[in-house]
Amino acid sequence: MRASSVPALLFALFSAAMLGLAAGAAWMVVALYSRHPLPWLAVPIGVALAWVIRAGVRQPGTGAMLLAAGATGLSAIYVNLLIAGVKVAGSMGLDLIEAMRTAGIGMLWQLARMGLTPADFIWTLLAMLLAGWLASRQRRPRRPTPQKKA
Repeated sequence: MRASSVPALLFALFSAAMLGLAAGAAWMVVALYSRHPLPWLAVPIGVALAWVIRAGVRQPGTGAMLLAAGATGLSAIYVNLLIAGVKVAGSMGLDLIEAMRTAGIGMLWQLARMGLTPADFIWTLLAMLLAGWLASRQRRPRRPTPQKKA
């Protein structure tokens, strides 16, 4: 690895992590409004993350595949932690930030793990595989549009 590629790699990792966290936060808002966990939403979020990472963070290939799959997994973990925080906040009568600070990452992680079902794991794994596959695909060249002859 060249020294000049280290900042690009760090930027790609940082961008993928921030995109995954933002997707998890958006997923939480939709889940809270619907009052259901919506584990299937991991698939469209994974597709969106793959598209954004392939278009703006990394060229299609192995790097984009790993970044998209990782960002999708991170968004699934983050939404479960946020939902656990919301449940703590609702039980204790606190706002979300205060409840998350009071509970701490360890308690939130344990509560999130207790609430997971096999379907959550299946949807997340499917979404990570799909995101990785979409991010690794090369773009197909566009066919030129036929010109009309006068």
